[in-house]
Parts: sequence; C-alpha cells; structure tokens
Amino acid sequence: MSRYEHSLREANKLLHNFHAPSASTDKSIIDYLSSLDCPRALTVALLFKYGEHVQLLALKCDPIEYNIVVDFHDAYAATLFLSKADFLVVPFKKDVVAYEKFAQYEQLCKHTNDRFRNLSLDPLYRGSNASLLFAMQRKIASILGQFNGDEWFDSADWGPGVTTNLKGCHVSATNKFHSENGITRDLYALVGPLMSEAYPSWHEHLSTRYFGEEGSNQFVTGNSLCTVPKNSKTDRVIAVEPGLNLWFQKGIGAMIRRRLRRVGIDLQDQSHNQRFALLASKTGHLATIDFSSASDSIATELIREVLPHDWFLCMDASRSKLGVTKAESVRWNKFSSMGNGFTFELESLIFFAAAQVVCDYLGDGGSISVYGDDVIIPTPCVKLFSEFCTFLGFKVNMEKSFFSPDLLFRESCGSHYFRGFDCKPIFLKEKLRNAQSFYKLANSIRLLAHRSHFNSGCDKRFRNCYYRLVEGVPRALRLGVPSHLGDIGFIQNFDEVCPPQAREFKKFQGFEGYLPLAVVSTAKRQPFEGFGLLLSRIRYSSDRAYGNFYTLRGRTTNALKRVLVHQWYNLGEWS
Repeated sequence: MSRYEHSLREANKLLHNFHAPSASTDKSIIDYLSSLDCPRALTVALLFKYGEHVQLLALKCDPIEYNIVVDFHDAYAATLFLSKADFLVVPFKKDVVAYEKFAQYEQLCKHTNDRFRNLSLDPLYRGSNASLLFAMQRKIASILGQFNGDEWFDSADWGPGVTTNLKGCHVSATNKFHSENGITRDLYALVGPLMSEAYPSWHEHLSTRYFGEEGSNQFVTGNSLCTVPKNSKTDRVIAVEPGLNLWFQKGIGAMIRRRLRRVGIDLQDQSHNQRFALLASKTGHLATIDFSSASDSIATELIREVLPHDWFLCMDASRSKLGVTKAESVRWNKFSSMGNGFTFELESLIFFAAAQVVCDYLGDGGSISVYGDDVIIPTPCVKLFSEFCTFLGFKVNMEKSFFSPDLLFRESCGSHYFRGFDCKPIFLKEKLRNAQSFYKLANSIRLLAHRSHFNSGCDKRFRNCYYRLVEGVPRALRLGVPSHLGDIGFIQNFDEVCPPQAREFKKFQGFEGYLPLAVVSTAKRQPFEGFGLLLSRIRYSSDRAYGNFYTLRGRTTNALKRVLVHQWYNLGEWS
C-alpha cells in the first residue's frame, strides 16, 4: 500500500469516527450572531444563551421598520437563523400543534363545501365573485382540455416516499413494482379492468401474487396521517397514500404540469418566481402572495365546481376519501393534502387560474407567476385576488405576503429581496454532529457573506466565524471544494485549496481539470432477484435499478475521494 493510500484510509476512519464536541453548536451560534453585530443579533444571542427559546421564536422582523437595507439584512438573518432548529426547548409538542392546525383547516374545508353545495344561497356569491368563478371554470377547462386516459396510464409513476404498505429504507421502485398492492376500491373499480391492457406484465404479476381468490387483501380504506419537521414551532402533517393510488395520482400530476407549461407556468423551475420577486423588490409593481396551509384548504366541492367533469371523476377516484388518524377513521372534507401525488399541481392550477381571471377582470395585463401556493400578481390586483381566494376557501398568509408598493420587500420560493438586495437568510436546523454538518453550516455562512457583498467577494465580518468552523474538524478533513459542488467539503477559492491537476494521476491521464479531495456519498444497494426489478429496469433508466441491485432509500456510504473539477468558481476575497 502506498503512503497516499495509507493516509487516505486513515482519513476515512477519522471521517466515520469524528463526533463534534457538545459545545460546538452553541459556540457556532454565538460566533455567527457576533459576526452580524447588530441589536437583533444580540437579542437572539441572549435569548438563546439563557434558554428563553419561546421568546426567541416569537421574534419578528418587519421590513417596514427599516430604512437601511444592510440593517434589515442583518436583523433578518439573525431572527430567522434558529427558526427551524430542532434542538430548541419549547413547552409544547410540535406534532400536537400540527394536528390541531390540520383539524382547523379540515373544518374550513367543511364550511367551504357547505357554501359550494348551496351557492345560490351564499351572500358572497354575487358581483365579482360570481363572474370570477364562472371565468375560472372556463379558464381551467381551456388549460386542461379533455382528459386523456392513454396519457394518464403512460404518465403514472412512483413517488420517492413511503406508502401505506411499504415503509423504511426499502422503499424503492423495484420493491413497489414487486410487492405494492394497496389500492382503494373506488380507484380499482375505474382502472382495474384496464390494467391488463396498459401493464400486461405487471398485471400478470399482481394477479398471480395478490389478485387471486384472496384478492380482498389489496383494498385499503384510505390514507394515514403522519408528521414531518417544518420549523421550531410546528411540524407538518402529510398523508401517506396507498401505493397504487399514488402511482395514478402522480400520472395526473404530470398531466397537469404539461398543460401548465403550455401557458407559461413551469413547475420544474422556481427561478421564474425568484426573478419576479427580485424585480418587484425594486419597483413594487408586483406582489408576492403566500397562503396558510393551502394544500389542506382544497375543499372537495370547490374542485367539483371548477374542474371539468371528466378530470374531476378521475381525480376523485384516485384520491383517498377516507383517512386514519390516531386509530380513527375520518371522511375528509378536503379533496387532497400533502402526500397526494397531484396536490401540488392542482393548487398551482387553481391559483394560476384565479390570478389570471382576476387580472382579466380588472384589465391588468401584468405578469403572473405561480409555483404551488407562491403567487406573484400585479399589485393593483391583490385586493380582489385575496377576496376571491377567501371565497374559494383559502387564507392569505399576511405575514408572508408582501404587496405594498412603498414597502419594497418581496419573498417567493425561498428567495428574499429588499430593494433589490438579496436578503436570503440561512438556517441552522440540527446540532453539529459530524464533519458534514460543519461543511453545511460553514458553506451557508460563506455564501451568505458572498451575497452580502453583492456577489463580488465575501463580507469579512463572517471570516472568523467561517474559519472557526473549518478549524472545528480534524486537519485531514478540512477539504476545500468549489461552490458548485455543494456540501462535500468547505467552499473555498482555488488559491486556498491549490488542488492537484488531473493529469498527475494515472487514472485521469488525458483529462483536463483538477482533483480536490472531498466527502462523496455513495448510495447503498440491496441485491434483488424478484420480478419487480425487471419492471423497474424496463420503466426507468439504470440509475434507479442497477444490475441485480436496487438503491436503499436514504442509506449512503461516505468516503473521501478525488472529484474531477473542470472549472473552479471563486467567491472572491474577504473584504
């Protein structure tokens, strides 16, 4: 074994055995807040130090209180830094808060359903609301067109997550093809007779394995609820769908995506919203609107009212009408929620159509952009749009909606701008535990320093904070990488790393570029011989089902390896 290989093996052992000292997280928090050096940062530091975490989470940073961009930037960065931390001590259970909010919006959907069942008796169904609702029906019909069953079956797909039958690290397309049989009776009645023609091999496998004399075992009542982390105050409730329902839900979602793309809404790309937010922060002519729990506010009768009949029937059959929460069976008032394969696309369609008809009604030909419940609309249309969305059963989140032409702050799709200045904050979500967590926090700070310096260098206020994190890991793990490679090392300039050229290594002779050392994550694979592997390889490219193996969900192996870099993007000097 060469000296280099021996040192690399020792470094890999160090990578897996390194655990951050318990005080590292607290020190890094204080270092970061000290770098900001503003009154709000001092407030956050004191509240964190003395355990007043509830008061810390209650802090707000209102841009209307700031006249100087830099002052707002620093206060905003300090206020939101710990807003998603999972280690703050709070006197409430975040999952309980999430379920209470979920129940609240389920009740809102009930009220919306009652209103749409008797629209003629509703005092809100008059004037502009009546005209806009009719126009919205026509707009959605023109976008969607006639439902295409062949396209639906061809577009169906698995989601990356768990289902009611399959959970844990073995959730994969291979396993889902092989053993997923969960389906609701409504969907089976619609697609069951067509499965043999659409998916002959898969249907034969399912029939042999599940759909025989004991076929009743495949039927699932509906979805089940669980929570996932959201922020330090609450979790997020999602619904875990039956596997075959999710397969067909994803197909409908893909169909809606294609139709929205034809009218200029690309749900594969958030940058359109982000560019509009930047422009709006300079001129104030556009507003960024956000909704509270939009995915939990999609009432069934609203969808029945605005969607073409053929689309509604297929979507209604695909969704879970019943759910299980805390061992209790519930009939949902909402049409779908997070976890359903077409919820994101459906809410995007609804908000785009609503925004479009409002602008047409007011004669405003301004720009519209939608990504889920992030809506960008001309500022003069905000009042009517908000009133119409309230009529549809949605709640505008006033804390995250910005529409004043005088207050030039806008936020959309994770981008935050104040008077054209990038104020995107960073978040510390977990304690520092290993080398990768140091990389992630340090890189976030360095990129923040780069944005704070108008992307022409790095703000020197954050230099000490950054290098303390670099020094917090053993020397052998202080790996420098360019910014475009992500958190596989510490983001540094070329001169800081001085990486070797690729042609110095026999394996890379003939390649142009450089080979910095980095922590590379390789997915773990599980050997498999079942019929599901064949179906997965036919359906997808080899990266999702490779050889006689399939990838284990969320399972990775980390190792130090050389990474080929053709071009190094520098962030500039500290100044």
